Amino acid sequence: MARETFFVVQSFIAGRGKALKADQPVPCKTADAARRMAERLSATKLGVVAFSTSGDAELGDFDDQPAILFKAGQLPAAFED
Repeated sequence: MARETFFVVQSFIAGRGKALKADQPVPCKTADAARRMAERLSATKLGVVAFSTSGDAELGDFDDQPAILFKAGQLPAAFED
């Protein structure tokens, strides 16, 4: 199978202590759709990030670093600059 680009929105809520708990990731069809959804969720979530990654889902081979499209609030270290 060929490489595809996937657009994902991941939001976070408060976990135990100061930990963040990830909500279910939301796949989107385009970068703009992912950015808009992340902006909407940022009003109600502790943190939210929209990103894209390219890869072959059949082989499980994806880019090492996702391209960040939007981020707001508190995020895990993996999404910090």
